[in-house]
Amino acid sequence: MINIAVTGAAGRMGKMLIQAIIEADGVQLSAAIEQPGHSAIGSDAGEMAGMGRIGVPVVGELTLVLTQFDVLVDFTIAAATLANLQVCAAHGKRMVIGTTGLTEHEQAQVAALSSRVAVVSAPNYSVGVNATFKLLEMAAGIFGDDVDIEIIEAHHRHKVDAPSGTALRMGEVMANRLGRDLSEVAIYGREGITGERARQTIGFSTVRGGDIVGEHTVIFAGAGERLEVTHRAHSRLNFAEGAVRAARWLADKKAGVFDMQDVLGLRERKSD
Repeated sequence: MINIAVTGAAGRMGKMLIQAIIEADGVQLSAAIEQPGHSAIGSDAGEMAGMGRIGVPVVGELTLVLTQFDVLVDFTIAAATLANLQVCAAHGKRMVIGTTGLTEHEQAQVAALSSRVAVVSAPNYSVGVNATFKLLEMAAGIFGDDVDIEIIEAHHRHKVDAPSGTALRMGEVMANRLGRDLSEVAIYGREGITGERARQTIGFSTVRGGDIVGEHTVIFAGAGERLEVTHRAHSRLNFAEGAVRAARWLADKKAGVFDMQDVLGLRERKSD
């Protein structure tokens, strides 16, 4: 049995993670954490998530429950995630990171700390989205430089980063397949007289509104035809279930940073 702790437990995603852990086999929720002073502290995590009483109280400090979990699942904000990872690395606790919007410097910190403990860090834990990454890599390889690529993503009004981490990963997957550097070819929105579109660019468009869970469409637009690949999330539960799958996969890993392509066995390994 793998003991899992959830931080940000009282948030929308935190509650969904608690539900997914309670319903999954081979794992159990052993700790729930919120920020100090939060009104949920002291309440039962199961009742808070609408799953009934499970005897796991919400606490206000990660250090209070270090002996109670094997894997910490964190879908919060960058500063909190990095602080939690430092604690986990110091005490040999594995971590699943779903926090988005990490800068290159913050990603480098994650990579450095992962030399001491195993971490899964991914922009999206949906199995469908990760299958989409593979489809986009294949399509980019087939079309090559003969199409224009545009990415359109939509999320709820509360999302604070744009483009989404998933959209950026989609861009990275295709840019890498095409031998391009995304930082050099990405176009984030257009306005005014922009001139003719350069074929090498990859465009991003962002929609924020209402309660949209998450939608991503990639357009491969060529002469006389276009291919559209779309993934729509109808519930956050698919993200939570993927995170639980990642936590279970980490059980025998000692150190290193991985993502859902590793968890799902989708990463191509170079032969010796």
